[in-house]
Amino acid sequence: MVSLPHITAISPNRSLLRSFNRPVYTRRHDQRKERTTMSLSSSLTTAKRVVLVRHGQSTWNEEGRIQGSSDFSVLTNKGESQADISRQMLIEDSFDVCFTSPLKRSKKTAEIIWGSREAEMIFNYDLREIDLYSFQGLLKKEGKSKFGEAFRQWQEDPANFVIDGHYPVRELWSRARSCWNGVLAHESNSVLVVAHNAVNQALVSTAIGLGTEYFRRLLQSNCGVSVLDFTPRADGGSPHVCLNRLNQTPSSPLAGGSSGGKKASKQIILVCHGQSDNEASTNDQPMNMLGVIQSQKTAELLLDLRVTSIVCSSTTASIEAAGVISRVQEAAGCLGVDSVPRYVNTKQMNELDVEDVILKSNKDTQRGWLSQLDEETVSTLWNRSKKAWKSLLDKLSNEDTGDAMVVVGSSVAHISLIAQCLNLEKKCPGLFHLDAGSISVIDFPDGPIQRGVIRCTNYTAHLGRWSVPITRPV
Repeated sequence: MVSLPHITAISPNRSLLRSFNRPVYTRRHDQRKERTTMSLSSSLTTAKRVVLVRHGQSTWNEEGRIQGSSDFSVLTNKGESQADISRQMLIEDSFDVCFTSPLKRSKKTAEIIWGSREAEMIFNYDLREIDLYSFQGLLKKEGKSKFGEAFRQWQEDPANFVIDGHYPVRELWSRARSCWNGVLAHESNSVLVVAHNAVNQALVSTAIGLGTEYFRRLLQSNCGVSVLDFTPRADGGSPHVCLNRLNQTPSSPLAGGSSGGKKASKQIILVCHGQSDNEASTNDQPMNMLGVIQSQKTAELLLDLRVTSIVCSSTTASIEAAGVISRVQEAAGCLGVDSVPRYVNTKQMNELDVEDVILKSNKDTQRGWLSQLDEETVSTLWNRSKKAWKSLLDKLSNEDTGDAMVVVGSSVAHISLIAQCLNLEKKCPGLFHLDAGSISVIDFPDGPIQRGVIRCTNYTAHLGRWSVPITRPV
């Protein structure tokens, strides 16, 4: 392990920072690649899926040292294992190209995941981690003692954080937009991007139109996988962008860890009920056998938590899924999971019912259909989800819900709640996708009265053989 107990602060390489249009190189082709100018508003002719992966645990991650865009840390043994698990998660995907940061921790992760693929690997310096100038190389406690107010601003107001005359987060957002130019312009349909925590946050945020104020709101764990789908529009305009999933990790998303640099004090776990016989129908349908299995798998995953409160919609499938979770929780003792009896309080919340609204819209519920809803339907959905979100936060704040509250409902209801958490505009639910049986986790590191942090969305790894593959075609 690399250990630097007496290191001084390391600033980014000044000669490299003077030009953000640094040439891009490929693994087997050393010639310079010409950069093509293309904005996120540009049109696409074919659908494109982009899979983002953060590097595995590095030596400086392990030490709690601020890395920034420095290149002194390498992957730990755990980091290499995480990268290998990500390789197995993505092994069936025939990626057309891999873009990666050239920093050692990212490059090694990319090489492990890429394996023996023959397609090109492109090293792009714009994919390096955020430039943190004088902070780089410091332990976090050293940053606090040496920089005081500046370090406090970095923790509490990163969008306006200034160091050495630079605004690192603003610079990062600008660089992320530049990265998308090359990724979207490349002649490919399936793209792998391996980079870093902050830059991956910026890539996701800029793709779906979020500003610097969303820094640390969309978590990126070591080797977490996020998927973005870009779909051409019939009128030739800018593509529809959908965050298919966020931060699917090698380990359980319920394992905890920091969120926005802090330990989450409360969590809301959004559980999509299992599949029903006619998914295209919005009539009240019970779960089919696959849906029951999905709910059982979710209940098994949730055994890692002591769940005392479940809130569900009044639809048949949601009530069934909530019942499965509750029964498994209360059987924790005989399952050998807990020596203390668990008691679960389950309540129904009418504001989570959205099926009647969708039924009136007469829309065929295929992928991307949320973005096509009429204004009246969107407004009704938005107002109902706003009431539901407020009720959930009040319940989390004022009732004995334990550390985590489980909310069971449809994918549409949960997508709307995620949009409410991020305080997005009412037309934004089409930016997200959730599968039947998936879970999404929202952390509240400062308590439920403060803003939530999205730990993951559309997590399905717990479903095993019945999970939706990350690499499913667009």
